[in-house]
Amino acid sequence: MLQTIKSIFNKLAVFELFVGMRYTRAKRKNHFISFISLTSMIGIALGVAALIVVLSVMNGFQKELRTRILGVASHLEITGSNNQLADWQNIAAAANKREHVLASAPYITAQGMLSYGQGVQGAIVRGILPAAEDKVADLGSHMKAGHLSDLRPGEFGIILGADLAFAIGAQMGDKVVLLAPQGQFTPTGVVPRIKQFTVVGLFQIGMYEYDAGLALIHMEDAAKLYRMGDKVSGVRLKLDDLFNAPAIATKINTQLNQSGSYYVTDWTQQHANFFRAVQMEKRVMFIILTLIVAVAAFNIVSTLVMAVTDKRADIAIMRTFGASPRSIMMIFIIQGALIGIIGTVVGAFFGILIALNIGTIIPFIEGLFHVQFLAKDVYYISDLPSDLIWSDVITIVIMSFILSLFATLYPSWKASKINPAEALRYE
Repeated sequence: MLQTIKSIFNKLAVFELFVGMRYTRAKRKNHFISFISLTSMIGIALGVAALIVVLSVMNGFQKELRTRILGVASHLEITGSNNQLADWQNIAAAANKREHVLASAPYITAQGMLSYGQGVQGAIVRGILPAAEDKVADLGSHMKAGHLSDLRPGEFGIILGADLAFAIGAQMGDKVVLLAPQGQFTPTGVVPRIKQFTVVGLFQIGMYEYDAGLALIHMEDAAKLYRMGDKVSGVRLKLDDLFNAPAIATKINTQLNQSGSYYVTDWTQQHANFFRAVQMEKRVMFIILTLIVAVAAFNIVSTLVMAVTDKRADIAIMRTFGASPRSIMMIFIIQGALIGIIGTVVGAFFGILIALNIGTIIPFIEGLFHVQFLAKDVYYISDLPSDLIWSDVITIVIMSFILSLFATLYPSWKASKINPAEALRYE
């Protein structure tokens, strides 16, 4: 008995699938129905493709922003009050012993004014120990000229961001003047401290904020210029997993503040606005583009309503031959679902193709029309990155299919309620 029921069910399923697919690809007397079906497919495909591309670009921005920021910044920073840290050697040694901490590096940071010829530009001046700095940041890999090791104590060398050097007109080997705002008192008044530095290197991170506003000098030279003595501004730490930074920062902060007044911050706090903005934009774009898919999917309602009207006689004949209301409903659900599936698959294919090749497509369009979508002096990132995450693709495909399937329910239900006698009365 059970086998008989299963065989009947399988036959019904084959029948419904066959008729549903036949209705999808059959030529109709009313060409307007075919036009709306095609429009629905194209709309779903465009919406799915746009969603995949936009989310991939937003993921790319998030990844690129994190990579570039952490190329200059650090995972964790330990600082003292008034931007001074006296016992930094002990703090660095204690931090290095902690689990997940890979390296540490002291630094001095202050503001300064750089001038060369007629060019004058304000900048953040960072004093570093080149060997230690190379272990906590990726600046060494972004050097356009020179090396971090070219910063030697007592030689007063300076490494400039590429855009900062361009702004003041300085090149490799030029002598630039650095003015420290902390002045010294003289009989004639307060005079700013001034020191001449030689440009020994240029770096380019790819973020205008750093390339146009950061200068590196040796930490000992910075200590002399800013009269820090044996003190530093803080200690930078590198972790084995940057996403553990908030938890480790909390633990270090608890440990240190038992004996003194320290501030421990991680990269998510220092640059929270960037990542929150990208995350919020990603969510908003997902909602907006989902509405596009929804509008296209609900065009299926119009298609099926007209298809049901067009096939009233066929429905009545199938009912008289023993087709159940459930079978009629499944036929039109299959027809509408096929429209959604085809549109989703086509959209996913082109969306993935564009997302994987956006690094080639955008430069081609910019070169063809002589435009630049992301001006370097306006945006933090001047190119258009893409990071295709397959979980996003799966989510979009499932969402599109569910919307398409949901759109088929009402017309299919109406089709199942057609009375065969009423439908055939005037045929």
